[in-house]
Amino acid sequence: MNRAYYSATIKDFLNTSPEEIIGKIVLQNEFPLEQTQKDAWFAEVIILKEVLSPYKGSIYFEYSIPRMGQRIDVVLLIGAVIFILEFKIGEKEYNANAIDQVMDYALDLKNFHESSHEQFIAPILIATKAKSSYSTIAATPQNDKLLIPIRSNIGLLGEIIEDVLCFSEGNEINRTQWEQGRYCPTPTIIEAAMALYNNHSVEDISRSDASAINLSQTSEAVSAVIRFSKENSRKSICFVTGVPGAGKTLIGLHIATTHIDKANDLYSVFLSGNGPLVAILREALARDKVKREKAKGGKIKKGVAMSEVKMFIQNVHNFRDECLVDLTSAPIEHVALFDEAQRAWNLEQTSNFMSRKKNRHNFIQSEPEFLMSCLDRHKDWAVVVCLVGGGQEINTGEAGISEWIQSLERSFTDWDIYISDRLTDSEYSAGEVLQKLKSRPNVKYNESLHLAVSNRSFRAEDVSLLVKQVLDRNIDEAKNTLEKVREKYPIVITRDLTKARQWLKQQARGTERYGIVVSSQAERLKPHGIFVKAPMNPVHWFLEEKKDVRSSYYLEDVATEFDVQGLELDWVCVTWDADFRYTEKGWQHWSFVGNKWKHINKDERQNYQKNAYRVLLTRARQGMVIVIPPGDIEDWTRSPKFYDPTFEYLKDIGFNVI
Repeated sequence: MNRAYYSATIKDFLNTSPEEIIGKIVLQNEFPLEQTQKDAWFAEVIILKEVLSPYKGSIYFEYSIPRMGQRIDVVLLIGAVIFILEFKIGEKEYNANAIDQVMDYALDLKNFHESSHEQFIAPILIATKAKSSYSTIAATPQNDKLLIPIRSNIGLLGEIIEDVLCFSEGNEINRTQWEQGRYCPTPTIIEAAMALYNNHSVEDISRSDASAINLSQTSEAVSAVIRFSKENSRKSICFVTGVPGAGKTLIGLHIATTHIDKANDLYSVFLSGNGPLVAILREALARDKVKREKAKGGKIKKGVAMSEVKMFIQNVHNFRDECLVDLTSAPIEHVALFDEAQRAWNLEQTSNFMSRKKNRHNFIQSEPEFLMSCLDRHKDWAVVVCLVGGGQEINTGEAGISEWIQSLERSFTDWDIYISDRLTDSEYSAGEVLQKLKSRPNVKYNESLHLAVSNRSFRAEDVSLLVKQVLDRNIDEAKNTLEKVREKYPIVITRDLTKARQWLKQQARGTERYGIVVSSQAERLKPHGIFVKAPMNPVHWFLEEKKDVRSSYYLEDVATEFDVQGLELDWVCVTWDADFRYTEKGWQHWSFVGNKWKHINKDERQNYQKNAYRVLLTRARQGMVIVIPPGDIEDWTRSPKFYDPTFEYLKDIGFNVI
């Protein structure tokens, strides 16, 4: 695959006229072309023809970064170095956003382009009219051969290239091998949604290494169920399981965006009861559509863009309410994909809600049963896809996956059932009820419906396993897993929130997002400036830039398990309160009510609390710091004895202390 609009050896580039080079770039460009863009390319070519005359190597114009949906102005391979050049033609200042932009490009190659992993990468921002700003060449603190972004004007560019080459040791990069290196990105769910919405395939934005379950394989397994059901007029339900961060939501979004045409009877809808996730994805896609239309020379109002996005990403409760208006008509969609299906409401919660909010008394269906009944209204065929996370129930009334299966037994005996072979695992809490399906002839188990490897952390696949072992108090196993994880994925613990904030800022590069997450029961973090009940807007927290005080970057507003479930950040600070305390006899569960801590005794609520910490501890893609406050001997609600055992437990497992 040719990822650049123009590529050549530097020798051929120097021997080719600017007009011919621009012509080749223009032919590859898929967007409406304005004269200002042509002028910018021409200026870049002239600058580089003068600067590159002493060197041999390779040059690439408009190099594609699919994960980000953007292109690098110029990539140079010279000696042992990959140069990332971002030009700001006519600019006099080095804008902070532009510095982050060129660093993000460099990070993308460093992290996701196989043949760039071990190379020196030099990101250079070139403001052509700027005054001299060049400083000493230096690597980032992570010591992974990625240099701190370099500011340059036209006059300094040649000197900078020479200095970088002197700084960087190693063998000359082989152009053919570099070009053939696999691009294996691990996008955030927000990045993935934008890429899929803009017609990228799962293959474009997912890893393809042998150690990860191929998302395409699972996607194809679901698509095969949809095709078979349509061709044979069958009603089917499909259960897709996966560890946290494995890509279940990505599978749902892929199917929904593949069948986005309302005129097609394969039309699908992505449904989620996760309000923050729905709001964030809709806002991100709407903003991205406005931005892309502007780049093409067109214009679309954000409201119009949002209306289009809402057609295929819906809150499951809105979908339910639409189906309540007319209890006989089938919805327009033949395929409904339920994200986090284990969080659907049980009969008690659904009946209570219907009575209080909808004035429908004696409602006798759980949420899974009612939602399936809506699709069952179709006369020909329908498919329900349940995307199931293990140990993810975090709120009262969430039924778990067993209610879906019980509903099938009660009301939908003729439906075909396709089940991940891992649905029997303990964290899905479906083992006993699955026995009821043994007598049904139309049940098929398929190992392709399970995503076993977390893709959230491209640095360490075993983070979710480590968290499970820590929460299950499997100390020896946790020690062994931690040794593997921390080779690439830093996890540290501290008693000092200020140190944790500093650590996050030191680790993050470019626009890598970081933030503080806490349990929704963490009421006694107020002395540390954390007000868990203070209102925060997840859309702003996840999407706004560094300069926005509402963003996660400011480390002021905190997110709870309800805000972050299904989402992720690059770097996370988990601040641990006394609601979940370690003891040698097991975890203790507490809730702060009024002015004192009270035991949580119900097994269901204890499980929700444990799962809340599971969610918090699996949000980070690249690393995390865990803060266990020291407590205060003068404050009986924050006694050190509430916190010290948890800190010592994590320390004994082997987490490094800062």
